[in-house]
Amino acid sequence: MINQIVIEKLNAKFPESLEGTNEFRNDLTVQVRKQDIVRVCEFLKTDPDLSFDMVIDLCGSDMYRPEGRFEVIYNLYSLKNKSYLRLKVLVDEDPCEVDSVTGVWSGANWHERETYDMFGIVFKGHPDLRRMYMTEDYEYYPLRKDFPLMGVPDSIPLPRK
Repeated sequence: MINQIVIEKLNAKFPESLEGTNEFRNDLTVQVRKQDIVRVCEFLKTDPDLSFDMVIDLCGSDMYRPEGRFEVIYNLYSLKNKSYLRLKVLVDEDPCEVDSVTGVWSGANWHERETYDMFGIVFKGHPDLRRMYMTEDYEYYPLRKDFPLMGVPDSIPLPRK
C-alpha cells in the first residue's frame, strides 16, 4: 500500500527525476537522478503522508562498469508508516561525486564519510568530509573492485615488531 503511494507521489512531484522503480518481496527501490537526490529526499522526509524521517543506512557499491560505475544506496525508514524505502543513485567514475544529504538527515554524516573513505565518492556540501579508517594521505579506496585483494605493498607504514 505505502509503496504505491510513494511511487505515485514521486511520479507526480518529480516525473523527470525517477529513473526506475523495482519492488521485490514488498521492498521498494527507486532509482533517482543524481542531481535530484537532495530534493527528492527533502520531499520524502517532509511530506505528511510519507514521513521518511530516518536514514537507516547509506552505502556505496562498485558495479565496475563504464557508465554509472558506482551506486550510492540510501535506506530510509518512516516511523509513521513503519515502512522502509531504498533509493539508488548512479555515480560516474569521473566526476565521482554526489550531493550530500546531511542537510536532510544529520545521521547521514558518518555513512557518507565511510562511503567516501572506502569508495572515493565525494559528497558535495558535506560538513566534514574526511577519512575515517584510512589515513588522510592514503591514495587508494579499499572497496573499489580494482583494488588489489592483497592490498598495495608499502602503501601504509606498518609498526615494527
